[in-house]
Amino acid sequence: MFKSMIIYRIAESWQGDLQALEDALQKTVFAECGATQERSVGWVPPRGEQHGPLVESVAGQWVMRFMTEAKVLPASVLNRRVNEKAAHIEATEGRKPGKKEKRDLKDEAKLDLLPMAFTKQGSMWVWIDPQARTLVLDTSAQGRADEVVTLLVEGLAGFSLALLDTQTSPQAAMAHWLMTQEPPAGFTADRETELKAADESKAVVRYARHPLDIDEVRQHIEHGKLPTKLAMTWDDRVSFVLTEGLQIKNIVLLDGVMNGANQDDSGFDTDVAIATGELSRLIPDLIDALGGEGRAGLGDLPASLAASASTTGPNEQPF
Repeated sequence: MFKSMIIYRIAESWQGDLQALEDALQKTVFAECGATQERSVGWVPPRGEQHGPLVESVAGQWVMRFMTEAKVLPASVLNRRVNEKAAHIEATEGRKPGKKEKRDLKDEAKLDLLPMAFTKQGSMWVWIDPQARTLVLDTSAQGRADEVVTLLVEGLAGFSLALLDTQTSPQAAMAHWLMTQEPPAGFTADRETELKAADESKAVVRYARHPLDIDEVRQHIEHGKLPTKLAMTWDDRVSFVLTEGLQIKNIVLLDGVMNGANQDDSGFDTDVAIATGELSRLIPDLIDALGGEGRAGLGDLPASLAASASTTGPNEQPF
């Protein structure tokens, strides 16, 4: 169900109420783009049932689905229509349109073409754990996450949150684990990583399906290349890729999880219960592996790399 995670901590001041959340989402129900509308966003029933609830509670976990639709209008098609309009003006009036008129022609051309344009839809799972006070978005794109967060903050009275932050930066922690070959308890480092130089060269070294317990990896780190991603496995149950920005990508529930499920179980409730059940245990273990919440230091890094790994924390929606 979840392929990626961007995680937020919900402020203690927000007293979650399922009905209040449903009422807030009803104000921004998704509707397909109109004839001349370029983009549309909103909430759809997570079960896929027409006119169903916009938030579902399964085993105490609240799940929503955010939908987007955009008109696909290739630049080449738009430019061709603008040129046709400009050529018509030149042929009938004997003059070439100026820059301002060209901009107006582009707007006209867009309105002409949008009703005929193809549409592209996308959706995102959104999960609130009211007990752990976390908001989890099924995306690795911060821009898409910001759009959902803005919609929720504007629509829910008293709802405020901040991106999850940890005492040790993921980049420093990943560098330490690769240097020492000692991943945190409950985790293993797998066979994929990316190392990037912090200097002007921006040199990048990638390892895929390759052992990482080799001197070459340690030498790259000692020479100034820091990990931007590292493939890991948690408790032999979930594999994922951790990024320097504390985003979690390429989530896969492993056989140990699925073997424990009843083969007769299927459908939305089972999928939600399994996914949120595993990930709600993974998240606090990962936070502990990164020293707990609240950035305080960079962990054990070679002194020469500490300054390079120090970065400004992620943008926050203030409590």
